[in-house]
Amino acid sequence: MESLLVALIVGGIAGWLAGLVMKGGGQGVVLNIVIGLIGGVIGGWLFGMLGVTAGGGWIGAIITGFVGAVVLLFLVGLIRKK
Repeated sequence: MESLLVALIVGGIAGWLAGLVMKGGGQGVVLNIVIGLIGGVIGGWLFGMLGVTAGGGWIGAIITGFVGAVVLLFLVGLIRKK
């Protein structure tokens, strides 16, 4: 139960930060969490492919989720423009 709460908090922070960087504002609490959670998966995969680590703990998880969420929002932006 605690790990789910941590994942939701980290996902929310990562999604909110990515929303600020990519669009100038957050997407709303629920969408920020979803973007951050998906971003965490993308970031973990991407960092694994590159052999890079963002460190451990909350900060590493937020960095990984943030990077993945930025990539996700960038790709969504490309698709929406078409």
